Amino acid sequence: MSRSSDNKLRPMWSASLPDHVVGLSWSSDARQLAAAAVTGSVVVFDAANGKPVQSLKGHGFGTTAIGWQPGGAVLASAGQDGKVRLWKDHQEIAALDGGSLWVERLAWNAAGTMLAASAGKKVRVWNAEGQLVRELPAQAGTVTDIGWRPGINQLAVLAYGATNLYEPETEELVRTFAWKGSPLALAWSPDGKVLAHGNQDATVHFWYCETGADLQMYGYPSKVRELSWDFTSRYLATGGGPMPCIWDCGGPKGPEGTKPQMLEGHEDHLTTVAFQFHGYLLASAGFDGRVILWQPANKKSPKVGEHRFESEATCGKWSPDDSLLAAGTGGGELRVFRV
Repeated sequence: MSRSSDNKLRPMWSASLPDHVVGLSWSSDARQLAAAAVTGSVVVFDAANGKPVQSLKGHGFGTTAIGWQPGGAVLASAGQDGKVRLWKDHQEIAALDGGSLWVERLAWNAAGTMLAASAGKKVRVWNAEGQLVRELPAQAGTVTDIGWRPGINQLAVLAYGATNLYEPETEELVRTFAWKGSPLALAWSPDGKVLAHGNQDATVHFWYCETGADLQMYGYPSKVRELSWDFTSRYLATGGGPMPCIWDCGGPKGPEGTKPQMLEGHEDHLTTVAFQFHGYLLASAGFDGRVILWQPANKKSPKVGEHRFESEATCGKWSPDDSLLAAGTGGGELRVFRV
């Protein structure tokens, strides 16, 4: 860990999980933090002191994703047992059929009234009580990511060859962004105007939703799974290598023809990039075990905090109020930092 007195990444508490930390999710009031181990268990911690509040059985064969209901008390989890499970007050209240043996992704809408999950080529949407609202048409390939469009109750479904945008309440296909490639992860700009996805071929693709215009950025060392917009919708941070790459999308042509800001500090490929929800700080985590805090606007000295784990840092998540950062590792260590 950096010993500099100006390190803004200050350890608050640590805890352990049985195995590789595969997912983190904060409750809306930031009082609880849920952490999932790849082997299946889900542990809920008191965010103030790190004490376990409850250990949930999670999923047989392994948990893949967790997500706390925005503004609500329901925690959703997905796993390799083909189930989406809903938990409330630390009790399981529903076990939903995900539609295939491996449920990979979860996404709550902003209102917390709908939960979407992807499994294989299928996407199903339930209400907060676990009642099925819709099963969307099967995609041409395996669904690699899903995401709700900010400000509008539309769901983007990412799969080989296209991103399809649906209104789940009506099953209406709103728009198709056709692209011959293998997209891996998506991120909506907070204003809902731009959809970006990172790809298997080491590129990032931008779609401008109102016009359907698109743009592709090349030159990454490896496939891109890490994407995060800042709250102004101007800057997009991406991984795809050992350096966070920040594109300025504020010009009339977006990032076209510009050079990104490259942040040097990691010694191995990234696993996470995450802007604060309402602030200007960026967190990154990597296979080198480092968690680094950046202030990209400070061009001369952007690194403002650092911590190093003994094993690879697998995930990072900001609390809803941006005051805490949680990070997990491949060795099962969980640490929460105050910023």
